[in-house]
Amino acid sequence: MACLLEAPLRISVLSVSSVKYLILITNTFEMMTIAVEIPHYLLLQEVTATSRHYVDRLFDPDPQKVLQGVIDMKNAVIGNNKQKANLIVLGAVPRLLYLLQQGSSSEELRTECAVVLGSLAMGTENNIKSLVDCHLIPALLQALVFPDLIFIEACLRCLRTVLISPVTPVQLLYTDPTVVPHLMSLMNQSLRTQEYTTQIIFHCCKTPEHQTVLFNHGAIQNIAPLLISTSYKVRIQALKCFSVLAYENTQVSLTLVNVIVNGELLSSIFVRMMQRDKPIEMQLTAAKCLTYMCRAGAIRTDDCCIVLKTLPCLVRMCSKEHLLEQRVEGAETLAFLLEPDVELQRIASITDQLVAMLADYFKYPSSVSTITDIKRLDHDLKHAHELRQAAFKLYASLGSNDEDIRKKITETENMMDRIVSGLSESSIKVRLAAVRCLHSLSRSVQQLRTSFHDHAVWKPLMKLLQNAPDEVLVMASSTLCNLLLEFSPSKEPILESGVIDLLCSLTHSESPALRVNGIWALMNMAFQGDQKVKMEILQSLGTEQLFCLLSDTDPNVLMKTLGLLRNLLSTRPHIDQIMSTHGKQIMQAVTLILEGDHSMEIKEQTICILANIADGSTAKDLIMTNDDMLQKMKYYMGHSNVKLQLAATYCISNLIWNEEDGSQARQDKLREMGFVDVLHKLTQALDPNLCDRAKTAMQQYLA
Repeated sequence: MACLLEAPLRISVLSVSSVKYLILITNTFEMMTIAVEIPHYLLLQEVTATSRHYVDRLFDPDPQKVLQGVIDMKNAVIGNNKQKANLIVLGAVPRLLYLLQQGSSSEELRTECAVVLGSLAMGTENNIKSLVDCHLIPALLQALVFPDLIFIEACLRCLRTVLISPVTPVQLLYTDPTVVPHLMSLMNQSLRTQEYTTQIIFHCCKTPEHQTVLFNHGAIQNIAPLLISTSYKVRIQALKCFSVLAYENTQVSLTLVNVIVNGELLSSIFVRMMQRDKPIEMQLTAAKCLTYMCRAGAIRTDDCCIVLKTLPCLVRMCSKEHLLEQRVEGAETLAFLLEPDVELQRIASITDQLVAMLADYFKYPSSVSTITDIKRLDHDLKHAHELRQAAFKLYASLGSNDEDIRKKITETENMMDRIVSGLSESSIKVRLAAVRCLHSLSRSVQQLRTSFHDHAVWKPLMKLLQNAPDEVLVMASSTLCNLLLEFSPSKEPILESGVIDLLCSLTHSESPALRVNGIWALMNMAFQGDQKVKMEILQSLGTEQLFCLLSDTDPNVLMKTLGLLRNLLSTRPHIDQIMSTHGKQIMQAVTLILEGDHSMEIKEQTICILANIADGSTAKDLIMTNDDMLQKMKYYMGHSNVKLQLAATYCISNLIWNEEDGSQARQDKLREMGFVDVLHKLTQALDPNLCDRAKTAMQQYLA
């Protein structure tokens, strides 16, 4: 579990004038002088003679003097970051760890060493890095095998302090598979061990793999009883543990919903913890637990504990009476809760004037009128980005489905201007949240025709697409897809801005989501587009890339590429022109898809492309001269899937339409191949659309 430390060499620093230090090293057997290189982050302060004195005493042969030296060191470092840094540079940490691990050390000495190490950890982040580099974590974990409770508490407190630091790699807790079960066994030895172990678990549960390890070693069973502890610190830490264990984890959430503590369901305990008389931190964390359980499918969205308790609690957290940090957390949690459910979105939108309340999130930092407001300004500045990010996220969730809510959002004071400003903010998180909000609103036909056009939102959106991380590009390109719909006034200016090359470049991305969005936008652009636009798309995309996309392993990419091809082949002159130059490759691609292992939706889209080709004047010859393709259409006309039958029937109907040149010859050939019998049979189909289409086709033979 830990690397055992050999007796450390005695270290004294002779010079602090450069990165390389001359260090005098002594032990019982020898003395030597060597030059060693100290990491830059340890070069904090000049090492003083007093600091050396503390370290020297750790090597005294008299155990009592060593103990007193450790106690004096403890008193010296309390609240003194300079002294802590000096002692770390002087090598106090390896010696303290050595004393802590030795079975010959007294319980008091080991405990005092753990206390000093914990105090050193409460200094700067550089101190934490130094302690981690000295293998503090494995050493402390190994030391937990000693039976003394006071010593165990001191070790856990030190571990807690180190592990909650953002610079500590939490994976260190999971390297040895015996560590987590041992922590569970130590949890209930005292109130302090309960507090420290739950803090450690809360801060070290970062991934689904961590959740699984903790779940498999009984975290739920061990932590659940702590929710009714007499200690508030224990209760709140236990509650926080459940919030990280349940986040996006169906297995944990389904287990939690059935847990009973002292005769009461865990969900009922969470509801009690959301009562207004409870501390805000407890209300908010309990609401997060229920939110995550709901999102994981363990609690229904229409359950009263969600609709009547959790949702109102989170809306309450968004009000001005709470701290900025709490308002951020409340809004983000509420956004997560509302995201998939239309009814919850509607309820939230009329609860406590939430939509108007969120507008206040954009009013930070507030204006400074006196010098006494400087501290408040500094605090506001630190949280201003987080507030805007949270507000955009919540607006995005609120407006993702309901037209009336979207209208209410866009009519909120300066909302569209705020979104446009958010798209160019320095904070990447704010930009992402702003574009998510824009994407949510762009689902509205009315907003595309009014607010989006009035504020020319396509301009900052196009700028955002030029240089952004993939997660922003995905959301921005998805929004652009909506702005390119045929009824959007933004479509023309976007086309004129030279967007085609940009979208074609997205189709080369390694990200399937970006490839889908690039093709989707091109598909929208090609819908009812003129010949010039279609040829520009084909020229920029290139036939090689088009056919590469038609063989893409991602079904969403393939589906949208087929949609693009279908829109390109949408009017007779366009169909004939494109098929005259690319007909052979398109027919090959269509054949491969129909013969491949693809979904019914993909095959339906492919047959619809053939139906469009069959509507061309000269292009239809590519089908009529391909007996294999005609047999495939005959097969799909008799398929069990009605949509495939309908698409194939459309294709044949277009081929035999009697108002076009050569129709008689085509009708005769298809009659010989047995298509008339198939059509006659389909006129008796139960599906009314299929029946009507078959009758229409049959009339071509009777005309």
